Amino acid sequence: MLAILGASGHGKVLADIAELTNWEKIFFFDDAWPEKTNNGAWPIVGNTQKLLNNLNDYNGVIVAIGNNKIRQQKLQQLYSAGAKLITLIHPSATVSRYTKIGPGSVVVAGAVINPDCIIGSGAIINTCSSVGHDCTLGDAVHICPGVRLAGGTVVYDRAWVGVGTSVRQLITIGADSIVGAGSVVVKDVPSNTTVMGVPASIKLY
Repeated sequence: MLAILGASGHGKVLADIAELTNWEKIFFFDDAWPEKTNNGAWPIVGNTQKLLNNLNDYNGVIVAIGNNKIRQQKLQQLYSAGAKLITLIHPSATVSRYTKIGPGSVVVAGAVINPDCIIGSGAIINTCSSVGHDCTLGDAVHICPGVRLAGGTVVYDRAWVGVGTSVRQLITIGADSIVGAGSVVVKDVPSNTTVMGVPASIKLY
């Protein structure tokens, strides 16, 4: 049995991947329970605390929360409690056998990850994105649909790279940074910074 923490739209994607990879019984946990009792086709059977109390009932656990910081916090809480964290990879994704992916991460349909990449725990490699050779992605990053990371890119913990972004080779994107949708990144992005545009530049508020 698989437990998914976070009954979101992203959670539905994870549940669908789980079914395609032969998980037969899938249950959601969400802190909106018991007011919310299902997530599409799948039942919500408890909240975070109920999951923590019943971890031994599940062969695998994964977190489906889009917010990078919260996802990382929940994964750390589950890991500390002894949860069996899994990785989900869609059957249509192409992942080099020379790449390492940490627990709690998900690779969605159509994504491509090339050789000698290192991807941390709790990462999201979303639909039809590509990760070039020798890239390093930290914990709880989100590489959104249609992103293109050229070879040697480094993305630090909890960074968010928006839909359709292209990143030049050997670029570094700092921790907790945000790259706006459709950007073209040709210079390093500092930590805790929002950039956007073509070419991407720092967003001033």
